[in-house]
Amino acid sequence: MTRPPATLRDFYENPAVPVASGTGRSMRQARLLARALGPVRSGAPPATILDIGCGDGSAAAVAVEVLTGHRLVGVDWSQDALRRARARIPWAVRGELTDGGLPFATGSADAVLFSEVIEHLVDPDAALDELRRVLRPGGHLMLSTPNLAAWYNRGLLLAGVQPVFSEVSMRGIHGRPGTQVVGHLRLYTARALRGFLAASGFETVRIAGAPYHDVPRPLRPLDRAACRVPSLASILLAHARRAGG
Repeated sequence: MTRPPATLRDFYENPAVPVASGTGRSMRQARLLARALGPVRSGAPPATILDIGCGDGSAAAVAVEVLTGHRLVGVDWSQDALRRARARIPWAVRGELTDGGLPFATGSADAVLFSEVIEHLVDPDAALDELRRVLRPGGHLMLSTPNLAAWYNRGLLLAGVQPVFSEVSMRGIHGRPGTQVVGHLRLYTARALRGFLAASGFETVRIAGAPYHDVPRPLRPLDRAACRVPSLASILLAHARRAGG
């Protein structure tokens, strides 16, 4: 979502680069938000939810099924992603987190979905500042990102192997399991994410764990079990609220 150098922009505009993280994780995040927002009250206006970095809209389409009665707007800077998103969700608009900011008024959003975007950003500080601007006081931020300290990464690093999710090149995989380059620039542990959110003006309500769809099948039961201890989980799901007035 932050405007990257030309080489990064070209990378993310490539249709071969994955733009969705799986329906299971999207559903889990949407259910957390649905519980936070509560039921739509009779006569009350729907909540405005922004899916920042919506990609092809597949995650937003899953979330709409859970967030019945609310207004969900997909936002992305990739024209190719938006073209695909508009086939899945009613509203999808172009926007960036820097260079003028998002096309929404200050305090106009009740909630923001920020699903596995932050690890791709050159300037996450500016991104969180912009998300805080568009959220109303007390508005919800639902953020997900890979966990640098996932249970298997701890073992890999002890063995001298590059951790999963980390990348040293935009052209290929070197020194770690996997074959897909996805453009991760920053990775967080649960403790680092809490600290970063607090420094950015957010109060963390909860950090939960989610499994990773690409874990080898024999290890998936262990990966699901690790979600009970979020600091060990593959994916971090953070629910935070905009602090202050």
